[in-house]
Amino acid sequence: MLFSIALICLCGLLAEALFRKLHLPHIIGMLLVGVILGPFCLNGLDESLLALAPDIKKIALIIILLKAGLTLDIHDLKMVGRPAILLSFLPAVFEAAAFLFFAPHFLGITVLEAGIIGVVLGAVSPAVVITRMAKMMEEGYGTKQGIPQMIIAGCSASDVIVIVVFSALLTMDTGESISAVSFLQIPESILFGILLGVISGYIMIWFFKRVHIRDTIKVIVMISVSLFFVVLEEMLDGIVAVSGLLAVMSMGIVIYNMYDVLAKRVTIKFGKIWVAAEIFLFVLVGATVNLPYAASAGIVVVILLFAGLLFRMAGSWLSLLGTKLNRKEKGFCLLTQIPKATVQAAIGGIPLAMGLACGNLVQTVAVISILITAPLGALLIDASYKKWLTKTE
Repeated sequence: MLFSIALICLCGLLAEALFRKLHLPHIIGMLLVGVILGPFCLNGLDESLLALAPDIKKIALIIILLKAGLTLDIHDLKMVGRPAILLSFLPAVFEAAAFLFFAPHFLGITVLEAGIIGVVLGAVSPAVVITRMAKMMEEGYGTKQGIPQMIIAGCSASDVIVIVVFSALLTMDTGESISAVSFLQIPESILFGILLGVISGYIMIWFFKRVHIRDTIKVIVMISVSLFFVVLEEMLDGIVAVSGLLAVMSMGIVIYNMYDVLAKRVTIKFGKIWVAAEIFLFVLVGATVNLPYAASAGIVVVILLFAGLLFRMAGSWLSLLGTKLNRKEKGFCLLTQIPKATVQAAIGGIPLAMGLACGNLVQTVAVISILITAPLGALLIDASYKKWLTKTE
């Protein structure tokens, strides 16, 4: 296993450096490293490490949600208003609707399985989008119109909504039938998840204000509590529905909005942890891709992927109606809805790890979506923002 860990780190870093020089998303390079080193190509990774991949992905997902929560300002969300709120769910709803409509016919799967795939694709990539929006804010492009702020707020909220709905759909797919009670578990899971996260956030603020410890220790405490949330969700399964992942996000939001000094300090620490977590996440995702299966399903999946993107564009356009943005600015906002990577890598392999019938297909669609949309979206955003947006000095 030690040799495999060293191989993942070194090859992942080399691929990252290469793809940055090519001005392409570095996560694509990490993904391709995983495909090459995986059991369906060179078979260069230890099986014991691959067995730990689902847990490693879950830890990476927790770090994603903590980072998002610790940077999501409720006041910013209110400032950009209705469009940001609509962007947080309407594009994802339209994209999922496309798969609900087309996938059962073309892929021969159930409506529930089509919904799972649609929801997996519903989130845009924080790694691609938010980093570019932050760069635009530094350079002053679109800031007067609140465009990067709106995209960041919508992207952060969208990711957590997608993950919560995804968890609820997985719960349904593990049973033999879908009942009204199953649907009632969705709002119950959301409500108790938020409640758990808010209470924990206030407790953590109270504790950190009275006990002076290093920021690194605070990060370890936050991650440990977040892991407990996920375990608690599994322990309470069948008793009460609670979203551990939403609790993680809610805890981060409370800390940022009530104790922003702490949030900004620990976010820097999480950024450093993410350097390693990102490599393992994407390399291990690539390693679990079933190449023969992906080749057999590829053409149909690609067609459905672009059909979903067209539906997503329609939902995004509706979200921007009534704003003062001109056509070019609205067009730019649509381009920011294309890239998929981080969330798809984190949750795309979960159905396969759970042994669900749709597992291989969900994993394949997630990986193909990353390979196509991440570089496409990144290139389009980089090529258009200086031409389509107004720069404020």
